[in-house]
Amino acid sequence: MKLYSLSVIYKGATKSNLLKAAYDLSSFSFFQRSSVQEFMTFTSALIVERTSQGTRASVKEQEYLCHVYVRNDNLGAVVIADTEYPQRVCFTLLDKVLDEFSRQVDSIEWPSGSPEKINYKALDIHLSKYQNPREADAMTKVQAELDETKIILHNTMESLLERGEKLDDLVAKSEHLGNQSKAFYKTARKQNSCCEIM
Repeated sequence: MKLYSLSVIYKGATKSNLLKAAYDLSSFSFFQRSSVQEFMTFTSALIVERTSQGTRASVKEQEYLCHVYVRNDNLGAVVIADTEYPQRVCFTLLDKVLDEFSRQVDSIEWPSGSPEKINYKALDIHLSKYQNPREADAMTKVQAELDETKIILHNTMESLLERGEKLDDLVAKSEHLGNQSKAFYKTARKQNSCCEIM
């Protein structure tokens, strides 16, 4: 599971405007990184341009999923992830980024702003924090803990069943011993009965 790009983009009337972006291209070779970054920037801008206001969408591009959210105020965000990354966590991240960005950056700057001029530093932090969805998202973390508890419970049940099978063997043996004890008692009683008559 990996996030590659996180962008905040303003959807203008004719074209979109990149306001801020963060990239994690460490999985690509050094010589590919600039081309991959340009491709991700272009794809993100194109997706925002073609997404209507107030809409969330996921677009598959080769082995990547581009998740986009364009709010009613034309502020949009795009996260590019691999196909394994949970979609719900991506949209949670987009909501969080857009809320923070709109609080920190005045809406007057959105149509004409550029990544160099916009003062919003949290994008890189969010991109690195959300690389592990279990740590970043509380719901995913709870789900992971539930899965671990389920595995532990399953293992405990298996060990109890194994132990139960052993206990059943012991119970069967003790019943067997009980029958032998009864037979011994009956035999001993018969032997002792001859002595009582005298």
